[in-house]
Amino acid sequence: MEQSLEIFNRLVTDLLADEAKNPVAEYVPSATLYERLDLKLQNEGLSVAELEAALKDLVFTTPRTGTPAFFNQLFGGRNEKAILGDLLAVILNNSMATYKAAGPQIGVEKTVLRELCNLIGWDENSDGTLAPGGSMTNFMGMLMARDRFNEKTRYEGVHQKMTVYTSVESHYSTPKNAAFAGIGRDNVRKIGTDANGRMDNKLLREAIEADIANDLHPILINCTAGTTVLAAFDDLAGASEIAKEYGIWLHVDGAYCGSVIFSEKYKHLIKGVENVDSFTLNAHKMMGTPLSCSLIVVKDKKHLHDSFSNDATYLYQTDHDEFNPGKTSIQCGRRNDALKFWVLWKSVGTRGLAQIVEQEFSLADVGRDYVRNHPDYVDYSVDDTVAVCFNYKGIPAEDICTKLYEHSELLVGYGSFRDTTFIRLVTINSGNQKEDILLFFKKLEAFVEENAALFSLN
Repeated sequence: MEQSLEIFNRLVTDLLADEAKNPVAEYVPSATLYERLDLKLQNEGLSVAELEAALKDLVFTTPRTGTPAFFNQLFGGRNEKAILGDLLAVILNNSMATYKAAGPQIGVEKTVLRELCNLIGWDENSDGTLAPGGSMTNFMGMLMARDRFNEKTRYEGVHQKMTVYTSVESHYSTPKNAAFAGIGRDNVRKIGTDANGRMDNKLLREAIEADIANDLHPILINCTAGTTVLAAFDDLAGASEIAKEYGIWLHVDGAYCGSVIFSEKYKHLIKGVENVDSFTLNAHKMMGTPLSCSLIVVKDKKHLHDSFSNDATYLYQTDHDEFNPGKTSIQCGRRNDALKFWVLWKSVGTRGLAQIVEQEFSLADVGRDYVRNHPDYVDYSVDDTVAVCFNYKGIPAEDICTKLYEHSELLVGYGSFRDTTFIRLVTINSGNQKEDILLFFKKLEAFVEENAALFSLN
């Protein structure tokens, strides 16, 4: 173990030093991946020195998500306290199904979930769990909605035509989850949005009423707190009124931006969250904890037990069910993803988490101000979000993003809203500063100028 930790320390030390000089890793095309790197597995093992060399080559060519040049997807940066928690979780290697196997780590998880429920404004009847990603927590919300509508479904299977409702701008997991749950992709109603990317609740109501008139059974409204492209927030207060009127489960996919719950300054973006049935957030996004750390909480913990509890005498042999989270999880063996978030929260406090969120919004304001004050840019952003959406000099967004990636300059992605495609700069690396955002634009501009031939700008 000591030898392996020494290798780890050398690799990390060398990586951090190289990142300071080269924030974007060497681009390795997928077509030449197996030629460039020695990834083959052989009958005989390697020497320690050979293994370290192979690892270093692999580590140094892997995309660098922790640097100020990574803006590509909805995560980024490194929080050293959260990394400490994750490293300890790896060494301890507890399974979070039972208290017997995890001991005090169960208390860590329960504390994190309890505090999140408290922030929402729910009483002691609420609870939650963790799962490996927002797609999975959204799936759990859908299963609970299905089972509340008809408690026999989990025993007899789906026999009724159920429908679910989500924004056209929502995460792609919803149709997949409908297929997994036996509801069917064709029974997902994708509701149009307003000009700011929020689900149109008038259209939502109309879709529900049309399905009821056709003898279908609406079971779930899926709202989004931070859509994947514009980072828009659906109107939870309006949706909750509709959900209550028709007796429909209201789930909030806050994987991207649900962490605004920690900030009094931005919590208004999820006004009405106390009235929803289930709520998710990914701490590995806005909070900067290592992947993955996805939480789902429910207003009434009865639904967690109803949908996910199953007896297993070979597993649940001691302690009360409240301390055996396998009874309320979709998994059995489950790594300890709560510890890294707990260490972060413990170290900085709720005020510190709020500062992380507020820094990310501040960085987005810097980006939007820059775009809106430079004539070579066209702005497509929505205010009060952590996404800066724009195009530059009329060049297709796909072309700029791809060439920046292939030339190891910047990692940034693009997205579309309605009929327009644009560069999407996300600012959820709270370790970045104003200077890093401005440097992004300067690098982009310099790259386009120096490579004009790539973009037909001669």
